[in-house]
Amino acid sequence: MTSVERVTVRLPAETLQVLMSLVDSGQYPNISDVIRTAVDEFIDARFTPENISKITVDLPRSKVVELESLVKNGDSVSLDDAVRNAVREYVRTRMKPEE
Repeated sequence: MTSVERVTVRLPAETLQVLMSLVDSGQYPNISDVIRTAVDEFIDARFTPENISKITVDLPRSKVVELESLVKNGDSVSLDDAVRNAVREYVRTRMKPEE
């Protein structure tokens, strides 16, 4: 089993309220899970392999629903895969030489 350490972090009350809203809405079971997820995502974003560049994209909820539909229908294996496929197709169509 992996060793687990305790860390104390001071946050502004407003920040804690926002994080607690994620627990209150049922998205996370407790504040520790919210913070662990945030730390994991921070590490994933900052420590990617050298041959990969990560970007963050904000999408309207309707587009996220469309992408989730692609995953549900089996067109993509994950939401990340659906986004990669959409970007790849967009670039492919934009980079076509003029005929």
